[in-house]
Amino acid sequence: MKKVISSLFCLLILFAGACKSDKPETSDNKIIIGTIDSLYSKILNEERNIWVYVPEGNALFARQKFPVVYLLDGGAHFYSVMGMIQQLSEVNGNMILPQMILVGIPNTNRTRDLTPTHAEPDAQLDSAFMSASGGGEAFTSFIEKELVPYVDSVYPALPYRTFIGHSLGGLLVINTLINHTKLFNAYLSIDPSIWWDNKRLLDQAKDVLNEKDFSGTTFYLAVANTMAPGLDTSKVLSDTTAETRHIRSVLELSRYLRDNNKNNLKNRSKYYESDSHGSVPLIAEYDALRYIFSFYEPEIDYSRMKDPSYNIDSVINKYSEVLSENFGFAFPPPEAFINMMGYNLMSLKLYDKAFSVFEINIKNYPKSANVYDSMGELLMNKGDTVGAIENYEKSLALFPGNDNAKEMIRKMKE
Repeated sequence: MKKVISSLFCLLILFAGACKSDKPETSDNKIIIGTIDSLYSKILNEERNIWVYVPEGNALFARQKFPVVYLLDGGAHFYSVMGMIQQLSEVNGNMILPQMILVGIPNTNRTRDLTPTHAEPDAQLDSAFMSASGGGEAFTSFIEKELVPYVDSVYPALPYRTFIGHSLGGLLVINTLINHTKLFNAYLSIDPSIWWDNKRLLDQAKDVLNEKDFSGTTFYLAVANTMAPGLDTSKVLSDTTAETRHIRSVLELSRYLRDNNKNNLKNRSKYYESDSHGSVPLIAEYDALRYIFSFYEPEIDYSRMKDPSYNIDSVINKYSEVLSENFGFAFPPPEAFINMMGYNLMSLKLYDKAFSVFEINIKNYPKSANVYDSMGELLMNKGDTVGAIENYEKSLALFPGNDNAKEMIRKMKE
């Protein structure tokens, strides 16, 4: 079952020299940014909704596969995370992040699903709240055995997954990192409730982090400022009141990671002095995604494009190697990146180099209407009318709605 999620949102892709704009899908004067899908969980014995965003891009481009971000408390954080991914992977030619599928997981019973152990009531948490706790392992089993296989079968998903959670969600993220490490490639825990159940998971995490090999895994820990006035990150560690147990526990984990980094876990912790528990998710998600995918942005010296000694093929091959190494599987250079490189070379009238670059896209993305459209434009500029028409016709065969190709063919045949 799929329903529409709508929000005031504009989808644009801007590539140098390739202004083939695409209007966002609309319905009843609403801009659509994703769908509400659902699946029945035999493990949890209930129907579970998921909110899903899939990068659409320009209709001319190939229908590619994408890494996937799984987001707890999906109803609260879906719009902001989706906006960051789209902004940093598409808008204004940005390639800071890869285009990614976002799967938001709304709650049905938050306390049950996001707590890995059952805890007893205390002075701050009553029995009604605690009674349902401890279902985190079953919920993780749902994600591993039902949700991920469903997403992989229905959506164009690549086997690179990121897991994001805040507060109790951050607690579950750490439990998954420690006990189900290979389920995700990257983990973001935002101001986690690691104090839960007398810091049981924190104590376990210290042991596992010291013994287990976390090669190939990335972890980002965000710490909010939840201290009372007059305290700082040094003083609070010696405080023993219940009011500071949250930040004391998160800082304890942060400092343990800092002082015991012998397990090949790529990790970073950051304290957000100006942000509270409620405000920290937005900035932490931004910083963490940039950290996790710090390898993704290509290193291109556009000022040297005309320099004969600047080996563009070597630059592209090195970039593809970096992507493949970090993703853990063969990852060709993104179509949009190669397209932008080709148009840059074409604008400099370096037609032979542009031809070689566009050929890379044709080889890697033969089902994309865009790669033939771009090659058609290049050949038209070179004066090769026959070759240009041939490529524009290939583009039209894949995407009959390519009005630009129709117009170029008409002009060249006149």
